[in-house]
Amino acid sequence: MSELAKRVIVSVVLVPLVVAAAYLGRAPLAALLGIVAALGAWELNRIAAAGGVRPLAVAIPLAAAVPLLVQAFYEGVFALPLSVAAVALVAIVGAAIWLRGVDGRPLPAAAITVFGVLYVGGTLSFAYGLRYHRFTIGDLAGTVLLFLPLVLTWASDIGAYFVGRAVGRRKLIPSVSPGKTVEGAIGGLALTVVAAWAYVQFALEPYARLSMTAAGIVIVGVAVSLAAQLGDLAESLIKREAGVKDSSRLIPGHGGILDRVDSLLFVLPVAYLILDRFRLLVPVPQ
Repeated sequence: MSELAKRVIVSVVLVPLVVAAAYLGRAPLAALLGIVAALGAWELNRIAAAGGVRPLAVAIPLAAAVPLLVQAFYEGVFALPLSVAAVALVAIVGAAIWLRGVDGRPLPAAAITVFGVLYVGGTLSFAYGLRYHRFTIGDLAGTVLLFLPLVLTWASDIGAYFVGRAVGRRKLIPSVSPGKTVEGAIGGLALTVVAAWAYVQFALEPYARLSMTAAGIVIVGVAVSLAAQLGDLAESLIKREAGVKDSSRLIPGHGGILDRVDSLLFVLPVAYLILDRFRLLVPVPQ
């Protein structure tokens, strides 16, 4: 089977699953985010091990737990005290020292363990916050808003890829990702702004009853594209430092989980911040 055929089959299976989880929200969405976070943390541990550092395996269940804790917070069931997080940090450092010893590089092991929990579980959890943004009313509205950063991330990737292949000449950061060009980065940014305008007009306004000003659309488009490209470069740097090509082979034709969500790990918190704190969303009059 060709790589293209594998990609198509996987997309046909996964896209409806993601859409269903986003629409159902609550436990299904938190569970999906937790599974992706656990697999991503597992891949990060493998990458770190290839680079000579062995993080603690506890990063995997902890990363999976973060979206579940966020769901519990949103539903008013449980809020994790800051003191518990501080004690968990102390416990991870202590366990790394005990289990790895001096020769096992305990401090890098502890640092990457904590980083993995936040890098995957923490960032993915912002998807839950977007799904239940205070301006959304109903499951459809929440789903449409959640897919805004996802669609814009895809637009950024597509624009950067095709513009880079067509007219790319100047390398962006060749030491990290030799294939990326300055022209491709600009093309990705431009297409993301256009996609933001189209999404607001044809999805956000009619189905979520939310809109944005022209300035807001440009801000969201630029911020998402920059975050997406930075997230992609960050994962490339992590893999290059460890000397690995793909984060894993979990997804046929696509590589690993981190290879697919690397941009979203940066986009989701950025999108949540600018949409929630900068008040770019405007309710459409009934």
